[in-house]
Amino acid sequence: MSTTGPVPDLAERATACADRLLESGEVLLASHIDADGLTSAAVASTALERAGFDFETVFKKQLDETEIATIAAHEYDTVLFTDFGSGQLDVIAAHERAGDFQPVIADHHQPADAETAFHLNPLLEGLDGASELSGAGAAYVLARALAERGDQSADNCDLAALAVVGAVGDMQAVGGELVGANRGIVEEGVEAGVLAEGTDLSLYGKQTRPLPKLFEYATEVQIPGVSGDEAGSVRFLEGLDVDLKEAGEWRTWVDLTDDERQTVASALVKHAVQRGVPAKKINTLVGTTYELVDEPRGTELRDASEFSTLLNATARYERADVGLGVCLGNRDGALDRAQTLLSNHRRNLSEGLEYVRREGVTHEDHLQWFDAGDAIRETIVGIVAGMALGTDGVSASKPIVALARKNDEETKVSARGTGTLVREGLDLSAVMGEASRSVGGDGGGHDIAAGATVPAGREQAFVDAADDIVADQTG
Repeated sequence: MSTTGPVPDLAERATACADRLLESGEVLLASHIDADGLTSAAVASTALERAGFDFETVFKKQLDETEIATIAAHEYDTVLFTDFGSGQLDVIAAHERAGDFQPVIADHHQPADAETAFHLNPLLEGLDGASELSGAGAAYVLARALAERGDQSADNCDLAALAVVGAVGDMQAVGGELVGANRGIVEEGVEAGVLAEGTDLSLYGKQTRPLPKLFEYATEVQIPGVSGDEAGSVRFLEGLDVDLKEAGEWRTWVDLTDDERQTVASALVKHAVQRGVPAKKINTLVGTTYELVDEPRGTELRDASEFSTLLNATARYERADVGLGVCLGNRDGALDRAQTLLSNHRRNLSEGLEYVRREGVTHEDHLQWFDAGDAIRETIVGIVAGMALGTDGVSASKPIVALARKNDEETKVSARGTGTLVREGLDLSAVMGEASRSVGGDGGGHDIAAGATVPAGREQAFVDAADDIVADQTG
């Protein structure tokens, strides 16, 4: 393996961070709780364990002044932040100056205007943190440097599989494929024998869903007569010259032979063309897939996309311990609990989407929004907003802003855009940050997806400010 690591542009920063950690021996690992944060923590904690560290892991739903103070109260001399920390660098740097702890940061979010010595972030080297490297990717680059600088036999390349799950979970697959710095990680995973990269149907659920459900729930591309139509999906499959049942039970996509998959995929494309689905949409039916080859076939853990969704479900219901357990291979009980959380999560998303369909969105000149109040959990309102983009009554040509009650004093805001809008100049990280601060809140994130917290009662003022900022960006 290369001594410059999987991402040569970050090698110098990774080495500096690894050396600083190795000097300390004792570390508090603090990580975010979404799929990218959980895989970041799993990659980092495995690397720390292999390097012989004493460490403790804590998860935070969001990192603010209060949470950073609780981290300082743990009284560790060194704190490793993964998948957050850059955006809160001003507060972290103040603790560093006060001598509370030495931060080491492996993140990919937009950095705040402050300096710290040990900061591994693709954005600092001109790489795109929204599409080229995730938090888990940054943690992996650090893990590889720790292996090279430390006294250990493992090179940590086996952790590339989890880094890919994190990147896919953070919506970094551009046109279905991981690009930029992520490529180096994929290549190391394939070479280490833990990852297989292939081309296949890009529908979600190929490992676990019975075939009719795979197509009925195929919302990535709306195919008339199949998507959202249980009877239509069964009719489509029964019209094919393929034996799609075994002992009376529907097979899954992974049960099919290559020839059978080819037959079904060709028929699906033909059906989509006949029903007038645009060619651009049809092309997205096939994409790059990433399989974790050490995981059992037919489980969520085999497919990077399904694995990341399983992890997100544990995070949304504040069971980061379950998600981390699954990542670390502790399957006794953790996997069952994660699967239960996932089925609850799917039901809540479905109900959330139904709420948006029923209540509709309010259209401003440059954005659209809805306020769910208590009707949708604040931890999933952003996912619902993303799913709603482009559905009936929700424009795909404007970003969507979703609000939900966090507590009596605060409202959670989540914003989602599209790749097209980002290419036109949209940067939701700036929109959320500036608009929230203008009403006494705070926020940030990525150009295509971001969030904020605003004081209760200031929602309309926030929306008005956000609308003006989007106008400036895309006008």
